[in-house]
Amino acid sequence: MPNYDAHLLSGIVSYPLTVFLAFMLRDYAGVPFVLSTAAMVIGYALYVLGADLPDMDHPNALIHRGTKPIVAVAVGSAVFVQSLGSINLGGEPLNVAAAWGIGALAGLIAWYGFTAVMPRHRGIVHSLLFAAIYGVLGYALVNFGLGMTTGEGLYVGFVAFSGYTLHLVLDREISLL
Repeated sequence: MPNYDAHLLSGIVSYPLTVFLAFMLRDYAGVPFVLSTAAMVIGYALYVLGADLPDMDHPNALIHRGTKPIVAVAVGSAVFVQSLGSINLGGEPLNVAAAWGIGALAGLIAWYGFTAVMPRHRGIVHSLLFAAIYGVLGYALVNFGLGMTTGEGLYVGFVAFSGYTLHLVLDREISLL
């Protein structure tokens, strides 16, 4: 099976083919992709990331070790933001420190929870279902998070799905679930 370098390098070098395919789908099949420079750059990042992302279910994989702190920081930061307005210990320094304390605790729980909730290696995370979820998340990031157009979001969702699927093809293990 391909390793980390093989997956990512395959994503790096195959992206132009995916861009070409997206142009063909837009021009000949009427798919409303918008291939702006920003969408193609964001798409490239998500495509290459997707080319190794299915291995996040392996605790020794670099992508797992890299994803876990990002999840922990994202959860901790979100909990901080949500709890900041509801804490009143008498002054701003205490309120902010207490909110960060709650956020840090949530981040710690997310750190250990991330590995605990991961299914076995080459399980459901190695599936077209998760490729589709990753594509939907790419679309949502661009369309709702960054406020770009629907066509740009559709394009980014397509290439995110394609990069994730590339990993499955390289592993020669494509399953629906």
